[in-house]
Amino acid sequence: MNVPLKKNPCSKPGKCHNLQGGYHCSCPLGWHNNHNNLQECELNWVPLVGICSGIVALCFVGLGTYMILERRDLSKIKEKYIQQHGGWILLEEIKSKQGFGFTIFTRQQIEQATNNFDRANIIGYGGQGTVYKGTLRDQMFAIKKCKIIDESRKGEFGKEMLILSQINHKNIVKLVGCCVEVEVPMLVYEFVSNGTLFQYIHNKKQGSCISLATRLRIAQESAEALAYLHFSASPPIFHGDVKSANILLDQNYTAKVSDFGASILALTDEAQFVSLVQGTRGYLDPEYMQSCQLTEKSDVYSFGVVLLELLTRKPVIDFDAPEKEMSLCTRFLSAMKEKNMQNLLDDEISNEDDMQMIMEVAELAKQCLNIKGDERPTIKEVAEELDRIRKLKLHPWDQVYTAEELETLHSQESHNIVIDHSEYFSMDKEAEEIIDVGR
Repeated sequence: MNVPLKKNPCSKPGKCHNLQGGYHCSCPLGWHNNHNNLQECELNWVPLVGICSGIVALCFVGLGTYMILERRDLSKIKEKYIQQHGGWILLEEIKSKQGFGFTIFTRQQIEQATNNFDRANIIGYGGQGTVYKGTLRDQMFAIKKCKIIDESRKGEFGKEMLILSQINHKNIVKLVGCCVEVEVPMLVYEFVSNGTLFQYIHNKKQGSCISLATRLRIAQESAEALAYLHFSASPPIFHGDVKSANILLDQNYTAKVSDFGASILALTDEAQFVSLVQGTRGYLDPEYMQSCQLTEKSDVYSFGVVLLELLTRKPVIDFDAPEKEMSLCTRFLSAMKEKNMQNLLDDEISNEDDMQMIMEVAELAKQCLNIKGDERPTIKEVAEELDRIRKLKLHPWDQVYTAEELETLHSQESHNIVIDHSEYFSMDKEAEEIIDVGR
């Protein structure tokens, strides 16, 4: 006879089953009866732990598989970029030449060196990219993270790096390496400590009282660097973005032309056509802007603008000036035409006794800024002229005369020509009387 139970004698989550003469407690899945008290249910940890372990193991396997696939994809992408940029050519060349002073850096090395491109490490901006300072192999370098690369030149990048890495000139910043496992290659240069010529010229606190001799020296050093790129590099190299911001100064304020990693290699004697005109407003050659033809004379025009900056310490584009006077080149050419150059000169040099030399530099700048590229001097001729002016400044008694000037001097001596100085000196009557008394 079954006795009805008033309440469930089994503890939760157990379920009571009536039996003849008694009852039985059953437990749900994952639970089992307590051996000491069959009315209680307790968790069965063994299968639960097994299930959880299985799930965790599956997660690890899935994560591992995902990471392997990701790494494989990343490796494929890196190989694609290296192949695109001619990185294998560089690697083979480095292996074949012992002591070859060029390094292929990994993306991870570059990111660590710049603290993942921390803004605090930015030392310069440009149309081509951003420059960061970074420490690689316990040495400070300048790392340029480029924005774009000409699609037509991607395959030639490795060859170009080989050529550029072999440039060795005291007035050119050394290219020491690059990173090619990224979409747009990153360039690694030697670090130059004293900032740019632009900062030196236009930051009056940093570069106050720049003597004419210093300006001439920086101009000549920069011109010689460009002349090396144009005439001594093989093949010749056209810089394409000559400006004061791309001329760096070392601890001794020696000029070093930089940022030629995005330059054009003249693989033939012909001018180079580019699909996109690149450069900086105010420095760009008008012919280059119209024709997209980059020539050595394009660099000469831009250098002429740098000469104006050195003479005037005025901005190349003055956005606060009226539209017709915004361009420093326009104001300069107008001043030269009106023979009013002195008002445009920097006060620090306009009062010196070197006005003849200053005007010779101004005339040289005018030739560089000729609207017709064919009528501009070569940068080598510019460097030679600056060297002559510098020597005249340093040793005014050691002037070199041309054959024509020597002939005139001999002619003057033979005819005892007396030079009339009355236009420089005027004497009053009192002074004349003193002279008479002296006689």
